[in-house]
Amino acid sequence: MANVEIDEDLVRSLLREQCPDLAGLPLRQVTAGWDNQVWRLGGDLAVRLPRTPRAPSLLRKEHQWLPVLAPRLPLAVPTPVRMAEPSARFPQPWMVTTWIPGEPGDRATISRGQEAADSLAGFLGALHQAAPTGAPTNPSRGVPLRTLTHEFDRNVQALASNDAAEARAVWEDAVSAPRWEGPPVWLHADLHPANVVVSGGTIAGVIDFGELCAGDPATDLAVAWLLLPTDASSRFLDAYPHADDATVRRARGWAVLRSLSLVGIGQAWDKGLPGGQPTWGLAGRTALERVLASSRPPTDEFRRRPRS
Repeated sequence: MANVEIDEDLVRSLLREQCPDLAGLPLRQVTAGWDNQVWRLGGDLAVRLPRTPRAPSLLRKEHQWLPVLAPRLPLAVPTPVRMAEPSARFPQPWMVTTWIPGEPGDRATISRGQEAADSLAGFLGALHQAAPTGAPTNPSRGVPLRTLTHEFDRNVQALASNDAAEARAVWEDAVSAPRWEGPPVWLHADLHPANVVVSGGTIAGVIDFGELCAGDPATDLAVAWLLLPTDASSRFLDAYPHADDATVRRARGWAVLRSLSLVGIGQAWDKGLPGGQPTWGLAGRTALERVLASSRPPTDEFRRRPRS
């Protein structure tokens, strides 16, 4: 990425240049996301500007596919409104999307867990439809878990020995589960607390579709432990239409992998390293506790017989 300082004057000038009808709306920075800096524009819109080398291609992917998917999704998503092209002021594309009111899930509490479980199950049931030929793929999402064993082995080293042993047992069970035999389905592929919007104690929307791809739905079902309160996970898996035994086992593996990633990003923040996020470490540790608890004997409330 070019070394361009993104401030209010720049964002306002970009709007005047390419979206003059929106340039007079109130503007304020709300967050620096993983790949994009986000500014709230008026009451109903957001401006997203790339801050990593990969961000422009992710924005273009969202611009292409989200308008196709959004109409069938029962939760609000940041639907693209304008796609702006690179210019002398800013050498990357940027995008205006709809704004979803609420707080990111890593900074808010889900107090209405059963309702949130039903909402997420409905959302993923609607999203997880067979993807068309030409849908994007992702080398680290929606793929067979065994291809990511090196990532797991690297990240699990950060855990204490007892937790590491439990995490490895869950991972090995997930890797040995039967593979997804259905067609590749649409995936959000990055469902963790910071990528959902919470309002009134439940889930109001889902954001950041940069990892959108086609593949194994178990990738997204990890949200049962990554996000939902413990007493809502089984409700979610009961409400989702395709949570058979093998899929749930793979979903646990994805949950362990994503939890470890969140823990690592939190540790980077604690050490003052690039890429750290202040709230992600706690989110990762909490999620890891949930998924490990769900796999402990004598009861395993999430393991179930394949559905007919």
